[in-house]
Amino acid sequence: MIRTNAEYKDAQERLRRDRTVIAAQREKLGQMDLSAEEIRRAIEPALSFHEQLQEEVEAYERLVRGDTTVIESLAEIGRVLIGLRIAQQLSQADLARRLGVSESQVSRDERNDYHGITVERAQRIIAALGGRIRLEATPQVEQDDLVMA
Repeated sequence: MIRTNAEYKDAQERLRRDRTVIAAQREKLGQMDLSAEEIRRAIEPALSFHEQLQEEVEAYERLVRGDTTVIESLAEIGRVLIGLRIAQQLSQADLARRLGVSESQVSRDERNDYHGITVERAQRIIAALGGRIRLEATPQVEQDDLVMA
């Protein structure tokens, strides 16, 4: 997950470099008289990493636009908090000032996706970000539990 504008810029640069490297690899392999399938298999790992990074860049861009996400577990609350900060276009230093903690504390918390955060602390962060959270809990019903009338 991309957490900062600096990481976003680095990722964009890596994508540009990757495109160049992949194109060069494809051309070099083509000169080796390999089949299209052999070339595809040879560059597949690089393409896979490239696509994963592209997905991360797109996810960051969605957060910047304020696109919200639904989570299925409170264990994912850290990603929501990071997303709120990004959507507010605040740096980790800005959030640290609002919370009265060090920037390194926010950085460490985000690097660990706020693992083990208390409800009170999550609410304090949400308030510092001017955010709002809606929680919906629904019972999970198994198909076998449904009674047909």
